[in-house]
Amino acid sequence: MRIIGGRLKGIRLNAPENLPVRPTTDMAKEALFNILYNAYDFDNCKVLDLFCGTGNISIEFASRGLSAITAVDKHSGCVYWVKSVIQKYDLQAIDVQKADVFKFLEQHEKSYQIIFADPPYDLPTIPLISELVLKNNLLTDNGVLIVEHPTNLRLEAQLGYKETRKYGNSSFSFFEKPESLLEKPNIL
Repeated sequence: MRIIGGRLKGIRLNAPENLPVRPTTDMAKEALFNILYNAYDFDNCKVLDLFCGTGNISIEFASRGLSAITAVDKHSGCVYWVKSVIQKYDLQAIDVQKADVFKFLEQHEKSYQIIFADPPYDLPTIPLISELVLKNNLLTDNGVLIVEHPTNLRLEAQLGYKETRKYGNSSFSFFEKPESLLEKPNIL
């Protein structure tokens, strides 16, 4: 995997081959970061990277100067690899946690401007990700959840769905807080 922007731009990271991962392609990652960079002030964003795998997305965010990134994966090898990259490149902005993503989403209480999820494509519970994020109020009012998934999986019926962008066999579906869940100012 290659870092495409920021202070580590151009660096290639070769994760161990025995990790159970399918990193986001450079083309899809570049498109994603173009969308996010134009929509969010990276200086003030908090990011949650679910099913972080090699840390590809978290490392890209840290390279671009984000200061608060939480990366979650349940595989010990993935967590160890991401921690080694954090140490090698002094990426203290990344807090990597070993946890089952679904249990994490049920118990976590912080909210984020950007949540990225790249679950295994054969995971039958992919639609549950957006449900848990919204139910547990993990997305800020102006935030976005991006779920990477196989193009043949349809997520349009999920609460908060906004759009899907296709990149070959992979797609990014974007979700926001529905109007009914937005915090309303108290006018009394």
